[in-house]
Amino acid sequence: MIKVHCLAYSRAIRLVWLLEDLDQPYDLIPYDRTDQFRAPDVLQDVHPLGKSPVIEDGDLKLAESATCLRYIIDKYDDKTHRPDPQTAEFMRHEELLDYIESSFAGACMGVLLPAMQGNDPSDDARQSLQVHLDYVTSHLPETGLLFGAKAHLTDIQFSYLLANLDANGFLDNAPRVKTYWDALQKQPGYLAATKVAGPMAPKP
Repeated sequence: MIKVHCLAYSRAIRLVWLLEDLDQPYDLIPYDRTDQFRAPDVLQDVHPLGKSPVIEDGDLKLAESATCLRYIIDKYDDKTHRPDPQTAEFMRHEELLDYIESSFAGACMGVLLPAMQGNDPSDDARQSLQVHLDYVTSHLPETGLLFGAKAHLTDIQFSYLLANLDANGFLDNAPRVKTYWDALQKQPGYLAATKVAGPMAPKP
């Protein structure tokens, strides 16, 4: 059984969502944040960087959300959370899945970190975020999710950052991304995961 080391208000809830979607058993190991909203020191006993998520499956230990998501669907031979590998949509999905933490996350943290400290983000940070929100919008259909009615790995990967942006009002200038996030919150896996592991973002 996969163990999920899950820090409160963290990316780890993405993995819980996928496991709930797959109706697979897992062992959830929760961790509270410190008063400074940091990961507790005990997570360094799990991973040298004190990261969350971390999953364990027998002797295998993995961090990094996209890697963990891919591992889970491969382990259970799931064909429902990625497009058909023989299609161009598959490669678009894989590109977006990696884009989220390699590019989009940096733009998000440029506004979220100041907000968490009670400061206004710089104009440059806001402009950078808007460029990325416009880019995300360009990939979205007029309604619904990225690749149909059911959440794919890319949708699940977007959720954590969108939750935090929305909680701090940073989706107000990206109405299509906002409706996308609203649709994600209605997904059964999201509802199950947040019931078990708590919300992805604290209330400001």
